[in-house]
Order: sequence, then structure tokens, then C-alpha cells
Amino acid sequence: MADEQANTVLYDVSEGLATITLNRPDAMNALNTAAKVALRDALLEAGADPAVRAVLLTSTGRAFCVGQDLKEHVATLRATREAGDGNALSTVREHYNPIVRAITEMPKPVVAGVNGVAAGAGFGFALAADYRIVADTATFSTSFAGVALTADSGVSWTLPRLIGQTRAFELLVDPQPFSAQEAHELGLVNTVVPAAELAEAAAAKARALAAGPTVAYAALKESMAYGAGHTLAETLEKEDELQTRAGASQDHVIAVEAFLAKEKPVYLGK
Repeated sequence: MADEQANTVLYDVSEGLATITLNRPDAMNALNTAAKVALRDALLEAGADPAVRAVLLTSTGRAFCVGQDLKEHVATLRATREAGDGNALSTVREHYNPIVRAITEMPKPVVAGVNGVAAGAGFGFALAADYRIVADTATFSTSFAGVALTADSGVSWTLPRLIGQTRAFELLVDPQPFSAQEAHELGLVNTVVPAAELAEAAAAKARALAAGPTVAYAALKESMAYGAGHTLAETLEKEDELQTRAGASQDHVIAVEAFLAKEKPVYLGK
């Protein structure tokens, strides 16, 4: 990564866990181009690294991510108008879409540790994760309609599937902030913890997943994504394919032998 990109997103791998940290606290982790490129590249690196068995996505400061850096965006709008180019939001194709796909298609679990405000694309990235642990002080907002935009970062796909079409449309057309507790009641987050405990709680969950049967987790993610857009008959065929893969893993043998021996399995992630 270039220096500017490396400073906006921190990347660390330890004991099978890749921790990816948005690091623009003074800007509430708003997504400028450097941050988007760095986040995209870090996620792709984690996905391709066989030593990584789970990912923790989190942030520094008081916000998780407030979405697009509007200061940079205004400059882009002006430049595209002057150049006669109407596509001021090519960032959706170049950055947001690859980021969301890197999270959702990653063959390992992704935990979002939401420490504060998650709005716009920041909200979308959190929803794309497999598990969401949030601070009790965190707030959420779809934001898009508030700046006369439609949803991106996968929100039009993830949000209705999590809470239903009616409630999702309400949150999108009236993007008022809502609390961590409200998000939990809606079914948008898994766990709400005191803010002071978030870092350790999120890391503990991510470390536990990193120690789990990685091949099985990857198959679970793939089967659920496939089932969301296919018939039951097609999904049954997919389950057969994926179960064959999981059944051939070393971890399956380890799990069965540990069960018979009444021991706790120690998985290899293979």
C-alpha cells in the first residue's frame, strides 16, 4: 500500500485473525479515495491469504464509518461538471462494490466491531459482515436519501433480507439515526455490549471464529448466499456439492474423532 493508504487503513494478522481497522478518526472514518482503495486491497489480501481464517473489521475513534467523504465528493462533483462528465459516483463501481463483494464472498467469517456511528456505506459494510458486535453507544443511519442518493454498498440487498421490505424502505426514505438497541431489536446486529468492552468482545468473537472449521464456515457462507437467489431444488444440489467439499476436509475428520474421544477439536482450517 502507498503511505497515505496504509495510514487510512491498518492491517494486522495474528494467529489466523486479520484485523482491518479504518483509521481516519478525525474525519469519523469518512471514506476518501485513499481509504476506499486501502480497505478494498486489505480485504482482498485477507481473502487470498491462507494463513487468515477470520477477519475483524473495526475502526479507531468515535465512529465506525460515516460513509462517503463529502468534502472530497463535492470536489469530484465540481470537477465532473466542469469536464462535462456526469459520472461523479464511479466510486460505487470502482470501490464500494468490490469492498462489499470482498466481504460477502470471502471464504472465511467477517466480524464487524461497530464502535460508533455507522452511516451510508459504513452501514452497508457492517451489514455485509457475517457477525456484528456493536457498542451500546453506536448509532446507525442509511443516510443516502438525506443527500438525494439511492442506496449503494449492498444495502438494497442486505437490508430488506434482514428486516423485510416494508421496514427497510422506511429506513431508507427517512434516514433518521437509530440506536444500537433499536438495531438489535430489528435484528440488524448480533450483540450489543458496553462501549468499553467492544474491542475485546469483537476480537474474542473473531478469534473464536479464526480457530473454527474454516472450510465449513466458507461453505456455509456460500450456501446461504446461493440460497438467497435460487430455488429449493437448486439449493439442495448446491448443499450436496458443498457438503462433499466440507466432508473431505481435515477438520471434519478432526471433529468426528474428537467427538468420539469426547475431546475438544483443534481445527487446522483445512
